Amino acid sequence: MAVGGAFLSLAQLGAFTFGIINGRGWVCIALIIFGNWEPIKVMWGALLFGLVFALQLRLQSKGLKLPYEVFLALPYLVTIAVLALPAAPPRCPRPF
Repeated sequence: MAVGGAFLSLAQLGAFTFGIINGRGWVCIALIIFGNWEPIKVMWGALLFGLVFALQLRLQSKGLKLPYEVFLALPYLVTIAVLALPAAPPRCPRPF
């Protein structure tokens, strides 16, 4: 996570600004849990979360009539959904 934060501050902007990370460290931890500590699964999860972050920016630029906070929350809502869906208890079978 530290290397990712250093990349954001140095490579993308060239300087550190307050709030540059904005909770992406928690998404990184969720990504490791989602991938079950297996590198291939973590890679696919990183691609999924990266797609959602890019989709959020694309949807903001399209000018949809939604508050911008909805778009900012989209990656974190997807993160919660991805972690919650596999943890849902299985359905009980119907009685005969």
